[in-house]
This record gives sequence, structure tokens and C-alpha cells, in this order.
Amino acid sequence: MIENVCLKCGTKYIDSYINECLLCNGRTKVFSKLYYCKNCQIPLYEEKCDLCGEEGTYLATDVRPVFPEERRLLEILLGKSINGASVWAEARGNAYFIDGKAVHINKRKLSVLTKDELKKVAGELKVLDEKLTLDFDEEIQKFINANKRHIDKLVFETKEFITKISSGFSLDEMFVSFSGGKDSTVVSDLVTRALGSPKVIHIFGDTTLEFPFTLDYITRFRKKNLRTPLIVAKNRESNFFDLCELLGPPSRVMRWCCTVFKTGPINKKIAQLFKGKKRVLTFYGIRRGESVNRSKYSDVTVSPKILKQVVVSPIFNWTEFDIWLYILANSIDFNEAYRLGYNRVGCWCCPNNSVWSQFLTRIYIPEMNEKWEKFLIDFARRIGKEDAEVYVREGKWKARQGGSGVDYSRKSILYFRPCSNDENTLYYDLQKPISKQLYEFFKPFGELNFEMGQELLGEVFVLNEDKNVVMKLQGLEGDTQLKIVLYNAKNSRLLKQKIEAQITKYQMCIGCLACEGVCPFGAIKVSCSDYKIDEEKCTRCGKCISYFDGGCYIRKVLTIRRGD
Repeated sequence: MIENVCLKCGTKYIDSYINECLLCNGRTKVFSKLYYCKNCQIPLYEEKCDLCGEEGTYLATDVRPVFPEERRLLEILLGKSINGASVWAEARGNAYFIDGKAVHINKRKLSVLTKDELKKVAGELKVLDEKLTLDFDEEIQKFINANKRHIDKLVFETKEFITKISSGFSLDEMFVSFSGGKDSTVVSDLVTRALGSPKVIHIFGDTTLEFPFTLDYITRFRKKNLRTPLIVAKNRESNFFDLCELLGPPSRVMRWCCTVFKTGPINKKIAQLFKGKKRVLTFYGIRRGESVNRSKYSDVTVSPKILKQVVVSPIFNWTEFDIWLYILANSIDFNEAYRLGYNRVGCWCCPNNSVWSQFLTRIYIPEMNEKWEKFLIDFARRIGKEDAEVYVREGKWKARQGGSGVDYSRKSILYFRPCSNDENTLYYDLQKPISKQLYEFFKPFGELNFEMGQELLGEVFVLNEDKNVVMKLQGLEGDTQLKIVLYNAKNSRLLKQKIEAQITKYQMCIGCLACEGVCPFGAIKVSCSDYKIDEEKCTRCGKCISYFDGGCYIRKVLTIRRGD
């Protein structure tokens, strides 16, 4: 049951997600309540069981099923059989519910298990009692039957919402963002059913760090849905481990990997697929219950990350309980990782992964995990951590901020020499030799003119829309000294800051695709070795300069403290 409670006057609104109290206009907060029928041994949405009529007792705010494979793991960790028991897990917590009673496992102790201990667990997992599966199947059928009224009502409302919001959009103006996770799986099925067509485009952002289970599921999805176009967006030019060597591993506050391997490639694919379209309707599997940040979203927004998108989240108000009820009731195929105990699937080495997820990864994909742990330990030693193994084991790398200890971060340093005679003449000593690529970064300031200046001096003029000179660049190709002269600048200090932002970007550019993603006119095209601005599309709005601190996303990631 969903309760929306006013934080000011305490008024309760049942099964409602309103953001403002109807009585006092106070802010409201959503609370979900699930119950447990001791007689039928299943979780319930309503307090009264539809199967036996018994009153349920409060269980949790949200729960998920525990599949036979994870139940077997629980048996190993608990050291006892749970055959015949009803087993569920808290959706966002550490508790398991066995026959309605909370059981906690100290998951932090699992991080110190040795390789031999993990191998022993993995060996025992291969012995799966058939009764665990039979018990699970019987329990799930009762779970479906007892909550049928709730899921039928929820599905009806969600399909109506999808139909209404997509009215006026054609199939070639919409797509499903398909991650291979449970939420996007449900959205895919709901959208297909609501629109009455399997031909809605699906875009899968292959981060190159997907679980093998995810890639297997994508393969199965394609085979089972031959009429559904599933397009893969992938950064084929960059290698994650190479960039980790260069930038350091991503952390919770510096997840540069999302921009380089997810948002950027998806944005490029959208631009290709929907070229010329003024709007694109995107169906996302975002739910408010997934995190505090996502609870601040809305079910319909204009994407701040990817251009031209109207983002629709049909299951925004669904709980994990609802997600699994829908999947199991409709016998929908899903990612096998959930059977093993993973609560979320994404990048297998994501810094946001839980201790439990890391434990499962050490068991089920040990070779990949060992490669990652070795890199993290080597990196920790390289930046001067005394006890690198402890630093990695305790997950301290996940809290890393800035580029301290990372050699590439020094590329963010700009060496400037002021002119003693003229404040509008600027001298820079670059860390990267001058090339034709440098001038691409000056196109947002105006039109480049290579004919007006003296070629022997490497002079290039920048003109405004009235063909008046804005600035002059002077530097020979292959040299590292750049002279810039400003002409009639209204705010020379601000212009100097913007110039330095672009020079820094030139020095640090790794083709991260961030600039391409923030350009509202699609004027920027980036690859690992090339940065191009289409002058016919560029309006000199300056968003590519001002959007990130210091003008460059990588500079923002590798910020170093003064004196480092």
C-alpha cells in the first residue's frame, strides 16, 4: 500500500503520489507499506490477503523475491537448510525475511574471504536441491494470485499513461532506453503492449563493462523479439582500462565512465537515428524508489544530459515489489544476474556497487574481478597509498576525488606569461604542441580566417558576425608558444577565462564526448583523435565552454588542489 503523508499537517492520501497537500499545500512524502500473510507465507500489497482473508502483518517498505540460486547461497552462509521456507529480501537493505522473520547477514565480513574460501562457496553453489526450485515456484504462484487485483490496476493505469503521453508521436520519434535490467525489461513490455506494436526502437548502451549475464540476456531478447529493432550504442574507440591508467579509476563522485561509455555513445546514436527530428520521446525505466536522487525526478522531464529528449518514466512510482510481480505474473524472460542475488545490474565494476554485489562478482566472474582488483592495488601504490590492499578492500578508492597523484591531471595546468606592455596581449606555454586541432576550440569565439594573417608567423584571425577582428592567434605548428591578442574586448577578464578554458580543453581532450552532448545544435563531433565544430551549425552560444567547471569535463574530473 502507498501512503502519501503531508509533512506539515499529517494528512494521509492512500495510493497517491501528489507532491503538495490538498489541504494546507505542505510538502508530502511517499511511504510504501507491504504486509505478510503468515497463513499463505507471502508478501501482500493490501493488508488483507485475497487468498485466505487473513489480516497481514507489516513486513517492509519494499521487497524482492529470492530465487533458488540465491537461496542456496543463503543456506551456505547461514549453515542450515531453508527448504520449505518462504524467503524474500528487503529491496533496499540488508535484511532477508525467512517465514516473515528478519534475518541479517554481516555482508562486510564477506569482503575478507580468501580466494580458497570463495572457491569452496562456488563449488557448493553448484549443488542445487530441486526442492528449492519447487518451493519457490509454488510460493510465487500464490504471490501472483494474492496480488492480482493490485497489479491489474497498476498495469491498466500505466498503459493508459503511456498511450496518452505518446499521442502525437510516431514510432520513428520514440525509443525505449533498454539497459538489460529488470526495470527497462518491464518498460519494454508495457510500451509494446500499450502501443500495440513491437516495432518501437530499443537502444542498448553497451558500456563495455556489462555483466556477461546482461549480454546473454540481450542476445536472448533479440532472438525472442525479432520484430523489435534493438540498436547498440557503444564507444568502440576507447578502452576502459587504458583510461583508468590515464585518469585513475572512476569513483562515486567522479564517474567519468558514464560520460565516456554511456551518455556520450547513446547521444551519438540518438543523433544518427533521429537526425532531423525536432523531438524524441524516450521511455526510461527510472523509479523513484531506486535512490534519493531519483526520487527528485518526475515521470515526464526534458533530459538535461541528452538533447532533444522528452523523457518518460512509466514505472516511476512502481516499487520493486511491483516490478517482480509484473515479470513473474507475465512469465517475462529477464537477466539471470537477479537469480544469483544481484539487486541491480549495470557495470560489473561500478563504484556504486554494494559490498554484496562485489561478493557475488568475486564468486561468479572471478577472472574479471581479479583483473580489476590488481589494477586498483597497482593504482593505489602509484598514488602513494601505504597499505594498498586495505585501501582497495575497504573500498576507499570509491571515495577518491580529483586528480591528486594522477600524472595526466597536470595537463590541466596552464602556463601564462602576461605582457608587460599590453594587457590585451596574452602569452601561453602549452603542454601540447600547436596543431590545426587547436583552432577548432576557438570556433565558438567567431569565424576563423587563415588568409588575413602572416603565414610565416602562424597568424590566424577570429572575426565576429560583422567581420570585425575579435582576436589574433599567433603560433607555429609544432611549437608550444601561443600568443593571443584581444581586440576591443568588452570584458577582457571574462574572455581570457574562456580562452584558457578552451586551451585547457585542447591539452586534456581524450574524446570523452561531453562537449558533443552539451551542444544544443549538434555542432560538435568528437572522437579519440579528432575534435570538430561545424561552423554552419555553431551559433557561438558558448555552452560548450561554460557548461563544465573550467570549460572541460576531464579537467573537472581531475581537479587538483593548489600545491599538488
